[in-house]
This record gives sequence, C-alpha cells and structure tokens, in this order.
Amino acid sequence: MFKKLSHLLVVLVTIFCTGYAQAQHHVNPDEIKQKMKWFADAKLGIFIHYGIYSVKGIDESWSFHNKKISYPDYMSQLKGFTASQYNPNELADLIKESGARYAVMTTKHHDGVALWNSKYGPLNVVQKTPAKRDLLKPLYDALRQRGVKTGAYFSLIDWSHSDYPGFLKDSSRYQVKDQPAKWAKYLTFMNGQLDELAKQYNPDLWWFDGDWEHSAEEWNAAGVRQKLLGYNPNTIINGRLQGYGDYDTPEQNFPVSRPAYKWWELCMTSNDNWGFQPQDKNFKTPYEIISIFTDAVSYGGNLLLDIGPKGDGSIPAEEVNLLKELGAWNKRNGEGVFNTIAGMPLGHYYGASTLSKDSTVVYLFVPAKTSAPVLIKGLKNSIKKVSVLGSDTPLNYKIVGKISWSVVPGLTYITIPENLQDKYMSVIKVELNGKLDLYRGKGGFLTNE
Repeated sequence: MFKKLSHLLVVLVTIFCTGYAQAQHHVNPDEIKQKMKWFADAKLGIFIHYGIYSVKGIDESWSFHNKKISYPDYMSQLKGFTASQYNPNELADLIKESGARYAVMTTKHHDGVALWNSKYGPLNVVQKTPAKRDLLKPLYDALRQRGVKTGAYFSLIDWSHSDYPGFLKDSSRYQVKDQPAKWAKYLTFMNGQLDELAKQYNPDLWWFDGDWEHSAEEWNAAGVRQKLLGYNPNTIINGRLQGYGDYDTPEQNFPVSRPAYKWWELCMTSNDNWGFQPQDKNFKTPYEIISIFTDAVSYGGNLLLDIGPKGDGSIPAEEVNLLKELGAWNKRNGEGVFNTIAGMPLGHYYGASTLSKDSTVVYLFVPAKTSAPVLIKGLKNSIKKVSVLGSDTPLNYKIVGKISWSVVPGLTYITIPENLQDKYMSVIKVELNGKLDLYRGKGGFLTNE
C-alpha cells in the first residue's frame, strides 16, 4: 500500500488514488454491468496482506523504499519466512464465517517477492524461503470450495527487479524515456507473471496497485486489460490500472460523498497497518468495523477489510475476533446488507440505510442503546410493517405533523424497545406499500416545493 512517504504525501496520494480513476475511466459501465452483478451484491471482501515483511513486522515494501531499513536487511526476512502455521482451510473458514463473499490475497507486493513459484525469476517464497510452497493455490481452492470468490492483489511495481526504473524514494535506476528497451524487458517480465497467475489460478478479481508510477501508455494498461479478459471475460479489475479498471478503490479514508463511478470499494485496515506489525494494537472495535461497513453499503459500495497474518501464517487473535464478531452480526442482520442497493438520500434519515432491490423495503441501521425514536423524513408511502431483523414483533411508529391540505409528508418516528436492540447495530426493516416514494421539496405552502 502506498503510505508512510510522509504524512502530507500519504494524504495527497490517497486523494489521488481515490479520485483519478473517476476522472479517467475508459470502461463503459453498460458494457460490464452483467459481470459486476456479483460484486455489487457481495458487499464484503477480506484483504490478506501476507509476505516476508511479516517476519520482522515492518512496513510492507515501503520500509526499505523509505530507508527505514536497508534493502539487504529487508530481504533477510526471506530466511525467516516459514508459513509453518499457514492453514488455508482454517483461513477460508474464517473468511466464510465473517460473511465475506470474496477475498483478495497479495500475490506480490512492491518488494517483488511472489507467493507462488514464478518461472520469471527466483524471487518467490517457494525457492527463496523455508516455506518452500505455493501459498496461493491451496487458499484459492479452499475459498472456492466454500463459495467465496477469489481475488489476486498484484503490484505493477517491482522495486527488486533490475529492469524496473524505481528503487528507493530518492533514487531510480533509469528514466523510461531514456531506456525504452530496458522498460520493455520489465514489461515482458510483468506480463509473464500476470500470465502465470491467470493460467494457474484464474482469479475472479484482479486488485492492482502501484500504477501511479507510470502512465497508462507506459504500462500498456489497455493491453493488460485486454489480456486478462482474454483469459476470463468475467474477471473484474480494480480501478488502479490507470483508468482501465471496473470500479473505484478509495483507501482508508471513508468518502464523504459517494464516488462518482457506479461501483466502488473501500479498502481499510483492521488496525493502522496493512501487514502484521506486533506493536500496532490500535485495532478497530467490532462496532467501528460494522458502522464503517454499513456506511459503505448505504452509499452503494463494498468494504474490503484487511487482515495481516504473522510470519508463520497464523492470524492475530484480535483479527480473528473482529471477523467472528462481524460474521455473527452478518448472520443476524445480513438481510439488510447483502443483495441490497444504496439507501435513501441524505436528509431523509440521519444514519446508514439500504433498500431491497425492488425498493419496497427500507433497512435502517441504528447504533446500539438508542433510546430516542428513529426519525424518517419525507416518506410519502404508507407503511405495512416495521420490525427489527431477527424479530417478528411489529414496532410502534407514529406520524407527526402531517397536514391534510399539504403535499408535505409528516415525520415518521419509530420506537425501538431496548430488549430488541442488537449489541452493536440494529437493523430496522420498514416494509412499504409500493416502491419507496420520497418527498424532496422544501416544504412550500400549498406547493410541491
């Protein structure tokens, strides 16, 4: 992940990578809407940052790029990468339990260390670490057995490769314009690895990173897209291919307004770092994860929540707990999340909401221990029933301020008994007569303003 260049640069890069794809999309949404259906319904994915950086528990790739550690010291982690406790079946079980519909594994980060036995150079965990095995195939097989879609994170950057221009933050090996033949050699290497991944693992989703270092023309982004779709026409490509992806990828910072492109996904860490770092105990709470998740879904997006296995492949206990608590909440409340569409526009409900696909049901997300009634503004529909997911008990609601001669609807107040509230986030199901119909005016006298 691109971070730790300095606080300012992190902010600028995050803004850049959130927004540039929106401005440069070369993909017509109408042409890909069929293959994007599962992604739109999936809502939740699990990101897995696993690599040699977990041995010392340091920043993935950036630690040597930014000179926090020397390159030889960073690469010495190869000798300690055992994956001795890496259990793909247990990991796939945990991902399935979380409620996630897809998972994305770091096949290769910017350090160039591949997690499979690539024929394009020996820098991989099979040939260079005590793990001595392909870490991708057993995980992808286990995920597919459980009905979870598979994703492959791939860094276009490879700071270890001698033919790649970049290396350290204040130095580079060459300029592409000065040595096009050398750059062509690197592209041959990069595309060779993409061919391997496509042929051997056929991922449902490609999660690129690092495209900011070169232009679409230099990467031949259009050619990369065409190649991958040639292997699998239904594969989905994230927005970090210089405008040749299928969806946008804001990182860490939750967008205040919905990203412009039709599909999007917020990628976010469980604590403050992507890979395992033992000193980082600033884990988000289950409530915080659930509130971030429901916010993303209410805006029509997905959450890609990251975990970072330790060097031996085991999952930190805090992350196991987060995924289990998230999964338990999804079991109770998944009807309001999965296979839904974005909720009501801001102003009608001061919280997250979603709609059933036919727009006849509104789901309201209400934080635990809410004592005040929940308010919906501008609801023109009459209501069939209000309930809390997990209970058939009808909730009381009251319409306040409806005047017979005015087109402006009254205010709908819903009372939630304490004994029916979820310990993290309740989901209120509002069943309507007909499709959702909202008043969007200004409350003008005898008018529809």
